Amino acid sequence: MSRTDQSPAAGPVLSLRKAIYRAAHDYRGGVTALALDMVLDYDSLQKKVKHDEERRWLDPDEMEEVIRLTADPCLLDALVRPAGAVWYKPIPVPATADALKAVGKMLEESGQFVACMHDGAADNVWEPHEVLLLEQRGMDVIREVLGIMAGARKAMEGADNV
Repeated sequence: MSRTDQSPAAGPVLSLRKAIYRAAHDYRGGVTALALDMVLDYDSLQKKVKHDEERRWLDPDEMEEVIRLTADPCLLDALVRPAGAVWYKPIPVPATADALKAVGKMLEESGQFVACMHDGAADNVWEPHEVLLLEQRGMDVIREVLGIMAGARKAMEGADNV
């Protein structure tokens, strides 16, 4: 029997249901491992994370566990996007000259990315996919800068800086 991937495409923007489905299936070991780690029945979890199932849904505690265990960026994006917010996981990056140059390069690339989107800007009509790509790029830059800030704080608070 041929099995095709029916999961939503991994991309910059997913609905919350599709992001939960993707996070559960991308979890190391898949839904089976996630169910074991959550101490839930596999069949029950499988039905709750199915993106085209309307009757079943994760309860708040289960949702919290899925978020905690998977820490999936697409799921986190889907959770905070409706509020117009950006999530940030503090992962300290060494605040070295090379790291700062890397952020500068990312900012330059983002600037070029925005500049090349002249179709939307020229006629003042932005397509949904253009806006979503722009938002995703902006969030990536923000996370990168905040990571370097966290790295600088960690270095300042560490014994190496005394």
